[in-house]
Amino acid sequence: MMATSGKHTSAFSSTPLEVLLFLNGWYYAAYFLVEILTFVYKGLVLPYPAANLILDIVMLFLYLGVEVIRIFFGSKGNLTQRKLPLCIGLALTFPSAAMAVYYLLLQTYIVRIEVIINAILLVLYAFEVILGVVALAEFIR
Repeated sequence: MMATSGKHTSAFSSTPLEVLLFLNGWYYAAYFLVEILTFVYKGLVLPYPAANLILDIVMLFLYLGVEVIRIFFGSKGNLTQRKLPLCIGLALTFPSAAMAVYYLLLQTYIVRIEVIINAILLVLYAFEVILGVVALAEFIR
C-alpha cells in the first residue's frame, strides 16, 4: 500500500464557465429588451395575428424566468462546487436552447436581428454546456 503524502487536492470552480455565465446574464438582458422592441415593431408594422403575438410575448417572459433560474443554478453550482445545482443549470440549458431555436426559426415573423441574436445565444449555450460538463467532471473527481 502506498502512503498518502497528506496533500489535499480539491477542484476549483471553473473561471471560464463563471465568466461565460456572467456575460450570458448581461447578454440575455439585452436580448430580452431587443426582443420586446422587436415585438412592438412587428405588432405595429406587420400584420401579426393578435393571438400569436400574445403567445410569443408570454413565451418570452417564461423564457426569461427559465433563463434567470438557469444562470443562478449554474453559477451557484460552479462557485460552491456542488454537483446538483450545476446539473440543474445544465439541464435548464436545453429548454433555453429550444426557446432560442423557436425564436430563431418558428415564429410567425422573423426579422434579421432575431436571427443574429438567437444564433449568438445558441453559441453561448453550446460553450456553456461544454464548460459545464468539464466542470462537473472535475467536481466528481
